[in-house]
Amino acid sequence: MNSTEIQSQIKWDANGLVPAVVQDAQSKEVLMLAYMNAESLQKSIESGSTWFWSRSRGELWNKGATSGHTQRIESMAYDCDGDTLLVRVVQQGPACHTGSYSCFFNGIEVQGEDRSKEAGADRFGILGRLESVIAERYAERPSGAYTTYLFEKGVDKILKKVGEESAEVIIAAKNQDNDELRSEASDLLFHLMVLLRERGLPLDEIMAELESRHGKPTTNKMR
Repeated sequence: MNSTEIQSQIKWDANGLVPAVVQDAQSKEVLMLAYMNAESLQKSIESGSTWFWSRSRGELWNKGATSGHTQRIESMAYDCDGDTLLVRVVQQGPACHTGSYSCFFNGIEVQGEDRSKEAGADRFGILGRLESVIAERYAERPSGAYTTYLFEKGVDKILKKVGEESAEVIIAAKNQDNDELRSEASDLLFHLMVLLRERGLPLDEIMAELESRHGKPTTNKMR
């Protein structure tokens, strides 16, 4: 489908605009909401970076052109009604003009039924939340944060920590100390997720790899 055909599928509003939800392709965190017109959509498709229409300034703007906090587009889609775009990006630095990783940092407490049981049903939900926090640290680099220190030191330091924590896991297992093993395994998972963020590899792809292997016969390499 060419760009003209794509634009014909979009339900532009009275001002010729369509909202675009921008999502981190790795953490899946929603970063911001902006608007596109036909020209900015075309520029986004052709350049591979996000272009929007500023309603306040009445002009096109290329995200990160001034700040350096660019967005490289991984994928784009429009919804079933054609009135909203979803843009998955690789975000360089914070997405918000305030310096926050995401524009949606003002939490609202929701009242109603106890959601603790629902939360408990997601056994591995903490991994998704941890991935989001690590992504936030990667973008914002808050002073004094350990994760900031790791990212600033670079991949060699992160790899060193992964190696150290792997050794600690082995030692804890050999010592038959489950309390120690629990702690060291947690440290290893954390540093591994920091490494995945530094390399731009989503946790989803690890899960997909495991899923693809499930039920398949394993190869016995022993002779």
